[in-house]
Amino acid sequence: MLNIGDKAPLFSLPDQNGKVHNLEDYRGKKVVLYFYPKDNTSGCTKQACNFAELYPQFTEKGAVVLGVSKDSVASHKKFEEKYGLPFTLLSDEGLEVLQAYDVWKEKSMYGRKYFGVVRSTYLIDENGIIIRALEKVNAGENPQQMLNEL
Repeated sequence: MLNIGDKAPLFSLPDQNGKVHNLEDYRGKKVVLYFYPKDNTSGCTKQACNFAELYPQFTEKGAVVLGVSKDSVASHKKFEEKYGLPFTLLSDEGLEVLQAYDVWKEKSMYGRKYFGVVRSTYLIDENGIIIRALEKVNAGENPQQMLNEL
């Protein structure tokens, strides 16, 4: 996990429409950068839908919401369309950004070890500095928690 006060690692990733986004594109705005394991799973869907429900309040506060997973652009597009998500989903199939933000970690389920995304959220200020870093967040509560941080 990166620390509060760290400079947020820069990135360049395609969204659900194939358009490339860079962190620098959002200078002057707060960025809620949330990392999630997989499109269309129960926890990830709940988190995304809760962000979508609160999205107008995030924009009122001048914040941008960006979701990141290793799913493909096509998977993100289907996820966005299925749930009417109003924010950007970024595809990191190469794991560069997931590793840079230290959210790609060894996990364990039923005694089996594997690597995957630890659900985490960063709040980045207008100058690209991390001002909040949360690891192993509750999928359902995280959107409201982040809104309260703004």
